[in-house]
Amino acid sequence: MTFQQEISSWKSPKALTTYPVPEIGERAPTSDKLPTPHANGKPTVITFLRHCGCPFAEKTYSQLRNVAAKHPDINFVAVSHSDEEATDKWVISVGGQWDTEVIVDAEREAYAQWGLGVSSAWHVLNPWSLYSVYKLGKAENIWNKPTESGNRWQTSGSFAVDERGVVRWVKVANAADDIPDFKEALKALGVEV
Repeated sequence: MTFQQEISSWKSPKALTTYPVPEIGERAPTSDKLPTPHANGKPTVITFLRHCGCPFAEKTYSQLRNVAAKHPDINFVAVSHSDEEATDKWVISVGGQWDTEVIVDAEREAYAQWGLGVSSAWHVLNPWSLYSVYKLGKAENIWNKPTESGNRWQTSGSFAVDERGVVRWVKVANAADDIPDFKEALKALGVEV
C-alpha cells in the first residue's frame, strides 16, 4: 500500500448509471458476475461491501462468515469493489473466506445494478460514523486497514434472494457504520433463527 493508493480511495469515483434499489417481491438483478437465482438452486444472501480496509466492511464480512458457517443450505456472497489482488489480501487479513463466496466488482457495475451508488460526505464522515470507528476498534479491535484499492464513497447494501431469484430482504446502508443484521435476511428467507 502506498500513500497514493490511500489518497486515491478518497477521490470521487467514476459516475455510473445507478438503477433503483430492487424492492421486496421483485426479480433480483442478474449478470454474468452475479447471477440470480444462484446456479445451485439455493437461496442467497448477498452483501455489497464498503472498500477493503474499512472497519465496517470487516465487521459486515465477519458477521456474514459467522452466519454462513451455521447455514450451509444458503449461499452467502460478499461483493467487493476493490481489485482482485487487494480483495484477496484483505480477505486473508480479516480471517479468510470460510463458507462464503467472494466476487470482485472493481468496475462497480453490479453495485450500480443493485441500486448502490456513490454516497455523500455526510454518509461517510458524520460524527456518529466517525465515533463508531473508534467504538468498533476499542470493543472488537477492528480498526482501519490500508486501502489498496476501492473507494470510500461507495454505498454498501445487503439483500436476500430466494431460490427463484426473487428479492426477499433489502438493507441499504444509511451511513458508513450501518451494519446489516443477517438474521433478518434469514428470517425473510423462511429460516428459523
